[in-house]
Amino acid sequence: MSPKDLEDRLVLAIKRAETQLPDDVVSALEKAHEIEEGSAKVQIEAILLNIKVSRETGAPMCQDTGIQTFFIEAGADFPYLGKLENIITDAVKRASSEVPLRPNTVNPFTGKNPGNNVGRYVPYITWDIVKGEECTIHLMPKGGGSENMCALNMMSPGRGIKGLKRIVVDHIVSCEGKPCPPTVVGVGVGGGADLSLKLGKRSLLRDVGIRHPEPHIAELEEELLELINESGVGPMGVGGKTTALDVHIEYAHRHPASFPIGIAVQCWADRRATVKITKDGRVEVI
Repeated sequence: MSPKDLEDRLVLAIKRAETQLPDDVVSALEKAHEIEEGSAKVQIEAILLNIKVSRETGAPMCQDTGIQTFFIEAGADFPYLGKLENIITDAVKRASSEVPLRPNTVNPFTGKNPGNNVGRYVPYITWDIVKGEECTIHLMPKGGGSENMCALNMMSPGRGIKGLKRIVVDHIVSCEGKPCPPTVVGVGVGGGADLSLKLGKRSLLRDVGIRHPEPHIAELEEELLELINESGVGPMGVGGKTTALDVHIEYAHRHPASFPIGIAVQCWADRRATVKITKDGRVEVI
């Protein structure tokens, strides 16, 4: 494998994420269509048609192609570790014209848009360095509408798990139709303010329907999903039974005086792709 080969695969992964919604998400939306009625059912029908057209034509499924966000698990001995950030940045630049992607990176002070979806700290990259020579790159385009609905709550520890449930459910219900539901909700618990939000966003990489490996966390995910869907916000906020497709939780140990809750919201277009590079140089786009 050469750096050019990896760049080509990353461009392919970006295009796949933007134009082919993962099967687990499509299946969840199809199940929602089966149980919805009236305006809610019409909204899900429109979403499913949009997914079909995007897959068939290769056009992005949403006009907001998002900020290109990467979570990387790189082996300490991965031969291209030092070059990986530049390779990813070059792939994003190419994908901007080849997919194409809407230019979505704007300087917060000047308003200047470079037109190629890169900029200061963008693309967003979260690094985990692990043992070995292999590398896994998770890609998640993150749209502005759902990102605007993310939230941080520095809860008083005395409120406990009941307080956590109230905060998460109340926040998602208050979002109404703004994040384009049915959403996938990521909840990061513990750590610090920044870590809780990062854990919430990282949890969105998990397939819809896959529970946390710890049983008590899995039960809490199920309970939160049920409570959110009982709210009646429904698809695109028009009312209905499906406000969220899933809730995912990740956690870190916290300070005794601090109980951060980071809520990361993903719209129905739960776009994801993964690139895996083996130690013998094989590259696979998933």
